[in-house]
This record gives sequence, structure tokens and C-alpha cells, in this order.
Amino acid sequence: MAESAELLELIRLDDGLQGVVVRLRSTQPGYYDAEIDIRSDFVNATVRTGFDAEDIEEWGALLDAVEDAEEEDDSVFTADWPSEGRSAYLRFVADDPYVVEVHDAPSTQICVHVPLDLKADWIAEARDRLAAVRRALGV
Repeated sequence: MAESAELLELIRLDDGLQGVVVRLRSTQPGYYDAEIDIRSDFVNATVRTGFDAEDIEEWGALLDAVEDAEEEDDSVFTADWPSEGRSAYLRFVADDPYVVEVHDAPSTQICVHVPLDLKADWIAEARDRLAAVRRALGV
């Protein structure tokens, strides 16, 4: 494997002031152990999560849907990733500004709302990360 699990980030949504990162903690096939890191002046936290190969594909589909919604200009797109209920998850709201809510649903039920001023090229960077994860995991 070219990259170690500690350095393998599937998602990095960061505007320089605050951000949300999903980082793999394992690269064993099947269900991938991961963590969601939240960084801001208000709160810094890490919560464990997990996902499978299907969830990785769903992240790619979510990026496609956000791009389509941005082209329509008048719709606000909202989606959860990975699917709500199994572990901590992100709720992504494509609006102005973008918002990422981190939900620790099954355990603490705490939700952190992180508004982000993402750059215009954030989707291309997200696709590059997704491609790197797919290569590293052989998905």
C-alpha cells in the first residue's frame, strides 16, 4: 500500500479557519475504521466512525449531486454520509456557506454544525482524494 492509514484522508473540507476531515484508521478490506476530525476556534473534536466500499462509492455520488445542484443555482442540496444510523456521520448542506454537520448519532447524539467557505475548486480536490483512497484500498 502506497500510503499509510494514518495519512489516508477520504474527505477534507476546510476553509483555512475551520474544517472537517474524515481519515481512515484501517485499510483492511470490509468495514473501514475511520475518524472524523472537527477543527475550529470554537470546538476541536474527534469522533470514531466507519464505512464500507459501498459508502466510498456513495461519497463519489454525493460529489456528483452537489456539482449538479451548484449548476442549478437555486436549489440547496442536503445529504448524509455515510448513511445515518450505523455510526457517526456527516450531513452535508450545499448552500452559501456550505455547512457540514457532524452527528455522533448512535452514541452521544451530539451534533456539531460547521459552516465552511469552500474554494471554487473544492470538488476537484475532493475527487482527487477519493481517487487516492480507491487506489490505496483497491476499491
